[in-house]
Amino acid sequence: KMAAFSHWSCDEVSKWVESIGYPQYTACFTDNLINGRKLILINCSTLPRIGITDFEDMKVISRQIRELLSIEEPRWNRSIALPPRDTMGLYLEIRSRTGMRADSLTYSQFLKSTN
Repeated sequence: KMAAFSHWSCDEVSKWVESIGYPQYTACFTDNLINGRKLILINCSTLPRIGITDFEDMKVISRQIRELLSIEEPRWNRSIALPPRDTMGLYLEIRSRTGMRADSLTYSQFLKSTN
């Protein structure tokens, strides 16, 4: 079952951003229509595209998102050719899409399909 954050509206995401100490960035998330499903796509490489460019803030926000989504931080020494991926992160990436397949996919179904 998907965690509650995946059903958050853009306003709920912006309230969460404010709750982690970054009220100055709430508009960046709402203006870019970042809802709970799209949150999985937000990391240090995408934050500048939505208007967040302070590197220290980017690191903290990215870490907070990973903690919220319960996904591991990418290893700094992973191969860029075939980076190992956290299964929960991959699952949430698929769930961030819209459509019947994404809506109906369970984590156990996802795990079966990757083996």
